[in-house]
Amino acid sequence: MSSQKRRIVHLGLALGVFLFSRSAFPQGVPPNSRAKVVNITAPRTIATFNGMPVTEEDLRKAAAPSLDELSIQVNQMNANVARMEQRILETSLLHLLADKLFEVEAAKLKITKDAYLEKELQGKVKEPAQQDVAAFYEANKQRFSEPLDKVTEQIRQYLKNQNREKALGDLADSLKAEYNVKMFLPPLRQDVKTNGSPALGPLGAPITIVEFSDFQCPACAQLAKTLREVKAKYGDGVRLVYRQFPLEQTHPLAKKGAEASLCAEEQNHFWEFADLTFETQNALKPEDLKAKAAKLGLDGAAFDKCLASGKYAPKILQDERDAFSLAASTPSIFINGRYFPGAVSLEEISKVIAEEMALRSAGSAAGNR
Repeated sequence: MSSQKRRIVHLGLALGVFLFSRSAFPQGVPPNSRAKVVNITAPRTIATFNGMPVTEEDLRKAAAPSLDELSIQVNQMNANVARMEQRILETSLLHLLADKLFEVEAAKLKITKDAYLEKELQGKVKEPAQQDVAAFYEANKQRFSEPLDKVTEQIRQYLKNQNREKALGDLADSLKAEYNVKMFLPPLRQDVKTNGSPALGPLGAPITIVEFSDFQCPACAQLAKTLREVKAKYGDGVRLVYRQFPLEQTHPLAKKGAEASLCAEEQNHFWEFADLTFETQNALKPEDLKAKAAKLGLDGAAFDKCLASGKYAPKILQDERDAFSLAASTPSIFINGRYFPGAVSLEEISKVIAEEMALRSAGSAAGNR
């Protein structure tokens, strides 16, 4: 194409754009002041029925419950895998450090590591008694397909190996202070939501303990008592958050108790109601729950209306779903995101709190350098 023809084409295109802009936009209104035109793509059709389309959006809505359940299962699996990985790393680190400590000590004595361990463990690895073997068999009966007399030696050897591992651990622990051993493997933390749940303690507390619990569960009652002791010991240094995880199949009255506790929360009496409910776990029928509210001086009419409405059933369901996603048990707690199942003792919780405070102090010191 000649340069003259190209100029004619360009002039024609420019004139066309100009004429379009004059007709599309009123005089005096510049194009950039008008709303932009957005291309909206029609929902993708993935099937037809009698000539009518079935869109991907229709399919997603229909599959939403199953997809949601799948998401929970995937999250649960990921949480369990992460815990297994953390456990492997922690155990491997302890074994690695122990080996290095034993090698250094053996070198000081100018003997082999095996000779050093034989010398140090002499008389410290107990032979399992028959009653220990029998107790282990009873506690793990479902894992054995043969009677006790057929697996006695197998159990005995397993328990002896466990005793040896404990003796090795004790020996390593006795050397850690001498060699100034420090471990920096960070603990596994999970993101546990706390918004909208009953809480006791300041929002900015250095320690947040989230419990998942069930008002009809005896172990939950024990944990609740322990957590009250924790709060008394640490005061505003700890924030407690309660999330509902009633096990309806085994504790059929627990869900209504959970609803009642949130009705009490409306009147700022959740923790008193929870304490009273854990103390009287055999009284969780609606009339019992109303009697508890009356004992605490709650507005009876408001409490009764709230309990009858079932308004907190969705909140409890969400707590349950979150618990499943986190692979949490009933009862269990998360201390700053660190998971601990069962009725954890005051001693264990205090140990973890001390670790968390030490980590916080170390982080503050590093930040001030």
